[in-house]
Amino acid sequence: MVELRAMLDRTSYAMGTSPVDRRAADRLRGEGRYVGDVGLHDVLHLAFLRSPIPHGTLAPLDVADALAVPGVVGVHVAQDVSDLGALTINPVLPLHRTPEYPILSGPVVNGLGQPIAAVLAETPHAAQDGVEALWVDIAESDAPPRNPVATRQWRTGDPMLAFSQAAHVVEVSIQHPRLAPSPLEPRAIAVDWTSEGVTVWLSTQTPHRARSELAQILGVSPDLLRVIAPDVGGAFGMKGSLYPEDVFAVWAAVYHRRSVRWSATRGEDFLSATHGRGLQTRGRLAVAADGTFLALEARVHAPLGAWVPNSGLVPAWNAARILPGGYDIPTVDIQTVATTDTRAPVGIYRGAGRPEAACLMERLVDKAACATGLDPLTLRARNVHVSGALPVRTATGNLLDSGDYPLVLQDAAAAVDYPALVAGRARKRDGGGLSGIGVAFYLEPSGEGFETARVTWSETSVEVASGSSSQGQGRETAYAQIAADVLRVSADNVVIRQGDTATCPAGIGAVASRGTAVGGSAVFVACERLYARRLGGEALPMIEDVRYENEGQAWGYGVTIVAVDVDRETGAVTITKAACFDDVGCVLNPAFVEGQIRGGFAQGLGEALMEQVAYDADGQLLTGSLMDYALPRAADMPPLSIEGSEHPSPLNALGVKGVGEAGTIGAPAAILNAVLDALQPLGVQHLDMPLTPCKVWSAIATAEKEIR
Repeated sequence: MVELRAMLDRTSYAMGTSPVDRRAADRLRGEGRYVGDVGLHDVLHLAFLRSPIPHGTLAPLDVADALAVPGVVGVHVAQDVSDLGALTINPVLPLHRTPEYPILSGPVVNGLGQPIAAVLAETPHAAQDGVEALWVDIAESDAPPRNPVATRQWRTGDPMLAFSQAAHVVEVSIQHPRLAPSPLEPRAIAVDWTSEGVTVWLSTQTPHRARSELAQILGVSPDLLRVIAPDVGGAFGMKGSLYPEDVFAVWAAVYHRRSVRWSATRGEDFLSATHGRGLQTRGRLAVAADGTFLALEARVHAPLGAWVPNSGLVPAWNAARILPGGYDIPTVDIQTVATTDTRAPVGIYRGAGRPEAACLMERLVDKAACATGLDPLTLRARNVHVSGALPVRTATGNLLDSGDYPLVLQDAAAAVDYPALVAGRARKRDGGGLSGIGVAFYLEPSGEGFETARVTWSETSVEVASGSSSQGQGRETAYAQIAADVLRVSADNVVIRQGDTATCPAGIGAVASRGTAVGGSAVFVACERLYARRLGGEALPMIEDVRYENEGQAWGYGVTIVAVDVDRETGAVTITKAACFDDVGCVLNPAFVEGQIRGGFAQGLGEALMEQVAYDADGQLLTGSLMDYALPRAADMPPLSIEGSEHPSPLNALGVKGVGEAGTIGAPAAILNAVLDALQPLGVQHLDMPLTPCKVWSAIATAEKEIR
């Protein structure tokens, strides 16, 4: 294959260029096809009665009034679906016990907003009227204690000895806010029932996994189910798992022998879709007199919510095992604990533990810089793995595949003219202003495992059927670039099929920044094999099926640098400079890479400055709509400089690394460091995100009062 790749003239074909996303025009014209656009025959509309309290005992429901509502066809409660199976949980951490996966809750309710009854009706309004006709009686009780569901610990060397010998020991504690992913399209499902089988149109990141999970939970053959992910209006991890509402919709279609449709309201998504973040992390860093890092101690506490999605343990796992990041720390004591509670489930929101690991490590490094008197960039360069060290295995067992960490710090500093930033901060401080600089060095592991591709090469076209899927990443365009490049055909003649379990080979889907590294590599290898067969004289048409598994995770990395001014009178934070310098391996489509970083930075900015799902002391949701929950707008985004380098990964066929989560990893840590750097002259050493004006102003006022 090496000889074949050498034959390809990369300047003549599609890879490395930035053609326009082939789906963008249709979506801009409103011609995309989402779940709500799917036409169904003989359809029932579905609505749910949800628990108004976090925990209690449910009295038997009287459904007579609901059944009497004109248009209502059926009302179902927990006992109707009590024999259904449970969702599979990815055991990245060893489970001590498996939390329940209630399709409809009862007689005990364990979470606010859990469905406790379902109404099916001829119209959406009739279904909602049926829900409102139900009278729910729940004897409220205290929530059970938050017992651990899963734990894991990594330990190397002698931490106690290392800390006893340290010249400096710094500590931090970070509480990440819960975040609502808020894709443009809420959760939605349309189930088309026929006597031959069921077609499920689902807004999902994982159509093949949804099919297998549905079959397992419902106890039916997968051959009876077809799952299609049409255009998906965003996902960000929220649509990576199968929800109880999805399962019920398919069960109801089979039970009533009619098609069923359900679309969540925005309020239902705030209440019962998966949230992101919410983790609490604590850490200590032992530092020698010359600034060398000696040991790291870290504790991660991860909330899981009332039930656990398929990838629900991943944030708790990533937040711990990614430590100590790209730093060469020989001695570690790292523990992660995941516990359930009565709030919405926590899932794999964009980054899934990566931002939490970066925030903890980067706050520790900044505190170490203050303790040693060293510049934060200098201290980082002194402690990351040295140039030429990679590949290297970390203290938590990860293989960092390729790259040059000191070089990326050096290049990032040059890109922003770091000395000028420092001088500008000094001038502003001399004038009485509150100005700060924040640096964050981060790692982004992409997913591992398999993906599939079936490539059919005919005289007039190339068809690529992928087991992967897309929610706006532009894979339709990227995969066409790969096929066009390898097969030396026009990308206009390449057709991409994905997101349909009936027409595409089985794959994992779009999670963990794996689409190009694994799914794209599957397309690449299939096309290489076809081209080799063609060179060997084989006639068209030809078909090549590939199940590709990478040799390990590709580890992207980068540096985010942010400069801020803080208004002393209002606490408002203004980002005056923002720059990302990333190494994502071989760049397939530069415009897509930039778009992913820019979009990720916006979401990272949201966590840092404004977003937070809030509950009151009784466990009631306070942020149930976009009137209460602040999302970044275009005007909130600062000018963002994006540059990078390319160190190919040796662990996949394309040499690419993940980039879908890069911005969300670096931005929160850099912004948090910058704001605390701005407040450092006042003695403020700790603030939890989001760094709202009220919170920052209160810290300033308290600090100034103590100074006076």
